[in-house]
Amino acid sequence: MEIYVVKQGDTLYQIANRYGVSVDKIIMDNELTDAENLVVGQTIVILNNQTTHTVVSGDTLFKISQMYNVNLQDLVRANPQITNPFNLKIGSIVNIPQAAKREIEVNGYCFVNIDDDVLEKTLPSLTYLSIFSYEVLPDGNLVNIRNDGRLIEKARDSRVAPMMVITNIENNSTFSSELAHQILTNSVAQANLIRNVVATMEQKNYYGVDIDFEYLYPEDRVAYNNFLAAMAAAVRSLGFILTTAVAPKYSRNQQGILYEAHDYQAHGSIVDHVIIMTYEWGYTYSPPMAVAPAGEVRKVLEYAVTEIPSQKIFMGMPNYGYDWNIPFVEGTAATTISNTGAVDLARRVGSFIQYNEVQQSPYFNYWTNNQQHEVWFDDARSVEARLKFVNDFNLGGVSYWTINRYFPQNWLVLNAMFNVKKLI
Repeated sequence: MEIYVVKQGDTLYQIANRYGVSVDKIIMDNELTDAENLVVGQTIVILNNQTTHTVVSGDTLFKISQMYNVNLQDLVRANPQITNPFNLKIGSIVNIPQAAKREIEVNGYCFVNIDDDVLEKTLPSLTYLSIFSYEVLPDGNLVNIRNDGRLIEKARDSRVAPMMVITNIENNSTFSSELAHQILTNSVAQANLIRNVVATMEQKNYYGVDIDFEYLYPEDRVAYNNFLAAMAAAVRSLGFILTTAVAPKYSRNQQGILYEAHDYQAHGSIVDHVIIMTYEWGYTYSPPMAVAPAGEVRKVLEYAVTEIPSQKIFMGMPNYGYDWNIPFVEGTAATTISNTGAVDLARRVGSFIQYNEVQQSPYFNYWTNNQQHEVWFDDARSVEARLKFVNDFNLGGVSYWTINRYFPQNWLVLNAMFNVKKLI
């Protein structure tokens, strides 16, 4: 796999010729919507059988092996034309051998209104399909999801494990601290909730349950841990699995209603997988910035692996960006935009896409109706940068929020870097 960044004057024919692949293959792989009008700064993923590196000043074979994460001896064997490995000629081509790919688990959250075509294109790249969401009620009953049977059937037909998701969202609106408190402090309601979850999984042929309780009162931390332990005992005895979604924390005692009741150590010991929601640094009401800045994600993972077995951790991957008005005014809302939609927007408004090396994320600016905008989103480069953390921290996998919008380059990069584990 190669990631090419479009430059001024580039055509798809020139790019295809450079890498020895067909124009049609590039269009098909990347699902390009306007191949005749590339955007400067846009990424193109090239899938070919041979990765190469063009030597620049200061390169050594050792440095190149580190850059591509391949064994030095394998690199030497792949390049018999190099007679003096200690004196590489600038501009010469070094063949990069294919590294063995790790097998990881991949979760994708979806809403029941996901388009069938999007779902079917995505399922081959998933281990789990987490269907969002069953809302809990104070007495432990559930607000039923309609039409999830269709998704469960399609998932199982593709050897993807369907996961039931329960939340403390109230009235299809927002996460409710008080609703969760009522459940967590009432043993009768908890027992009823557990029975309802088990009954639903058995009735609808789910593989397991994901608990996404957010904005919990800090004082409910221990009660939440105890509830997870009770749920784990009930579902595991019947062959189901249990996962949780937690806020991205930098430390055990991080302050704030998002963080304090999410006990990484307890979750890591109780549940099968912990999905860390490593996104929303840039969010609807924040100043313009990357949704998942690589440096911030790394800091969360550095802490997380000290509390949770690394193979239980799924790193969160956002599948969206935001369009802000600038200058930013506190209290104003950004507009959500898809990653492919961001490139289309840049094309329409005539903007060049830039890349922030610190946040490892693309962005661009434009004007409309005398209002300046700033857009941050993901491309193949930012996806690759964060997926490298899976190997850096020996994580069990990744989790996407959400898969409802299809982002071709994400799945090209993911499948080029890893093999996706299937459980059924």
